[in-house]
This record gives sequence, structure tokens and C-alpha cells, in this order.
Amino acid sequence: MADKIKVWCFLLFLLMLVSNLQNCAHAAPQVPCFFIFGDSLADSGNSNNLVTAAKANYRPYGIDFPNGTTGRFTNGRTVVDIIGELLGFNQFIPPFATARGRDILVGVNYASGAAGIRDETGRQLGDRISLNEQLQNHAATFNRSIQLLGTKQAAENYLNKCLYYVSLGSNDYLNNYFMPSNYTTSRLYTPDQYAKVLIDQYSQQIKLLYHLGARKIALPGLGPMGSLPYASSTLCPNNLSCVTDINNAVLPFNAGLVSLVDQLNRELNDARFIYLNSTGILSSADPSVLGFRVTNVGCCPARSDGQCIQDTCQNRTEYAFWDAIHPTEALNQFTARRSYNAILPSDAYPTDISHLIS
Repeated sequence: MADKIKVWCFLLFLLMLVSNLQNCAHAAPQVPCFFIFGDSLADSGNSNNLVTAAKANYRPYGIDFPNGTTGRFTNGRTVVDIIGELLGFNQFIPPFATARGRDILVGVNYASGAAGIRDETGRQLGDRISLNEQLQNHAATFNRSIQLLGTKQAAENYLNKCLYYVSLGSNDYLNNYFMPSNYTTSRLYTPDQYAKVLIDQYSQQIKLLYHLGARKIALPGLGPMGSLPYASSTLCPNNLSCVTDINNAVLPFNAGLVSLVDQLNRELNDARFIYLNSTGILSSADPSVLGFRVTNVGCCPARSDGQCIQDTCQNRTEYAFWDAIHPTEALNQFTARRSYNAILPSDAYPTDISHLIS
């Protein structure tokens, strides 16, 4: 056990060192812009003015964020905030809801709480901006880029150099497939069938993004959902076999996403696609080695839908989860750095973000 801890401490030190050296080596951002598509794991304020329970524009969300409460579903920075910093951006990528003028030339964050690959996903929580709608918003950004840069060719040449991060699917399970009282998908499809339906739709959506100029696209897989405090408290109270079933149900989606990355790299050979192994990254380290003392409950007491009520813990860096669903900034840092600079070969496929953009 002692040897294992020493190995992980060394790997973490090495990761931090490489990231810091790369940041020093790049005075300007490594890509001209960074576009983000996703759900509450990446939302930075797009859901604030929607009629929905899936919003985080109240305390204690943002308690450790430099700008305070912004609509991020954590105590501080999200994974994409930290990736943006690793890319060399000196400002956070603006949400679509507030991006104006030339702001869009550094990128746009389209993510929205409760969003899914499927349009109906998350509807029981209220309004949300599905991936299809996020792509419509990016089409508007594409047209605005043409106006700003002068010609369609100039806009395409510029956007081809940017990084695109597309991370959806969690809500298609948590707020769809695993809610049989609200949705019929678990009765219509086996887990394998449902994963195929999702991947087939995702494929078409990502190809549309390609036609809107994307050439460097990172596709994170789904994390181990059975490990969420929400799973043990709400979806599977006192039922360990149910937790295992949840984790197993998501595996075909991740396997399908790896196959999709291979397919897209073959078919669209002037673009590059990578898979980020969220489950592998989060499962590869002993939480105690990373400084986490609490992994089974969130730092703040949560509502029935998994979000914070108005209280929070004081020792936030010792918690893996902020509420019952979303990670703390401390865990987000670990995920972001391993996505940007893979420590293990299994972290990313066929390469990590730092090599995708090189």
C-alpha cells in the first residue's frame, strides 16, 4: 500500500510539473478558440434564465469561484474551465447566453444543465438547451464569425484551428433511461440497444459540428454513474446490485463512443477525434491518495434532484463531490489535467488533448 501511494504521488507531481511547464511555454493560447458543448458538468450560466430546476445561480454554488456564483454546478471551476487555463486562455470561455461581439472569437460555451443527446431528456426538470439546440446556437456563431472575419472561407480557416469539447450523455441516463416513471426508454430498449440509439444520434450531431468548421474534437465518455452519491441515495437506496447495474448499463455507451471515434477518424480524415476515458481516469487512483476523505456524499446537503440546499461543508478540498451529482473543483482539476495530459495510456484514445491540438 505504501509503495502504491508513493507511485501515485510521483505521478501527480509529474502531471502538475508538465502542465505548469507547458503553460509557461505558451504565452498565447495554444488554439485560437475553444468551443464547449455539454450539460451541467460544463454549464457556466446558460441555464440561469431558463424556467428549470436545473440551474446553479444561487449560493453555495460558486463559493470558491473567482467571479462568485455564475451558474456553474460546483464550488469553483469546472473541468472545461481548467482545460481552458491549460490551453493558455487568460479568461474563462463565455457562455452563449452572454457572449457578445468579438467575444465569440475566443470560443463559446453552449452547455446547459439537464441537456442530453435526446431532445426530451431532462424535461421533468424544466427548460434546457439540448445538444440539437446547442448546435443551432453554434450555427448562429458560425454566421457571426463570417461577419466578423469577412468571408466564409476566412471563418472556416479560423474555426478549423479551434478545440471542440463535446460532453453529453449523462442526462440521457440519469434524467431519462433511469427514470422509468417519466420516460419509456428503459422499457423500449435494453442497455445495449439504448447505447446504440444514442451513439447513432450522437454521430449525426458530431458530423453536423464538423460541417460547421470543427476539426479538433474531444469526446469524453461517461463516468461511473453508480459512484455518484445521487445513485446510492435516490436511484438505488440500500441496493448495491442496483448500483452495479447502473455502472454496467453505461458501459456500452462508452464502448460505442470509442468505436465512433475510430469511424469518424476514418471517414473525416481531415479532422481528428479523440475519446477521453472519464471512467478510467476516475477509477485509476485511490481517492485518499488524491486527498479525498469523503466520496460517498456531497459537500453540501442535497435536494431530491441532487442539487445543493443552502448549506455547505468547510473542508471542501476533502470532498470528491460538491452536491449529489457534480464533482468539486478539486476532483475537476484531477480530471481536467489527465484529459489534457494523459498519465496512463488508457486515459485518452488515440491521444490526449495536448496532442490533439499540436
